Amino acid sequence: MSITDNLVALEQRINSACGRAGRARSDIALVAVTKTRTPAEVAEAIRAGVAQVGENRVQEAAAKKPEVTLPASWHLIGSLQTNKAKKALELFDVIQSVDSPHLALELQRRCEQMDRRVEVMVEVNTSGEASKHGVQPAAVPDLVSEVLKLDRLRLNGLMTIGPGLAIEEPEASRPCFKLLSTLAEDCRQRFSTPLPRLSMGMSSDFEVGIEEGATIIRIGTAIFGSRPSGQKPD
Repeated sequence: MSITDNLVALEQRINSACGRAGRARSDIALVAVTKTRTPAEVAEAIRAGVAQVGENRVQEAAAKKPEVTLPASWHLIGSLQTNKAKKALELFDVIQSVDSPHLALELQRRCEQMDRRVEVMVEVNTSGEASKHGVQPAAVPDLVSEVLKLDRLRLNGLMTIGPGLAIEEPEASRPCFKLLSTLAEDCRQRFSTPLPRLSMGMSSDFEVGIEEGATIIRIGTAIFGSRPSGQKPD
């Protein structure tokens, strides 16, 4: 199937999940995950209606983005090292993976130098897996508090990744997504801040994400097809 056909099928699944959850389709933003995909594939997805693109690595985005001339909003969804903060700010409109005060401060410093502001999200390790990045749930309020003090960072929500088991068992993500929703609500009340965005759900478990309040889903293989063997799906 073509990328366009895959997007049509994906939209049907999103609409069905929204119907079950009693939510409007317009509440859900689709970020197409383009890790390992070619600029031509990214352009085809944008032509088919994708408005937001997600990349895992700064270096890959730096090589790919200049070749994609069609307009889209670019999200960094992978872990960010502080020594790549400046380059990330040159490439991305949204950074979903802020996971420490140190990284937040470096982004603030670089934004001041570049005279810009950037939308960010706090990444939370809700599964407890050592392989996952993100701040521990108990530390979320402290990190949110620190980020809210930084005037160059617009904190708009939280992000998480479900457990590895969710690739085969999507329901395994439900406790993680429930936890993220609870953490967001706690921070809204604690800090009197909206935090309107919850980024949770990938190709295997996005329907569970929608049912648990996701406003952003990050979809790769359901749009572009399977990656070569040995690479994790998304």
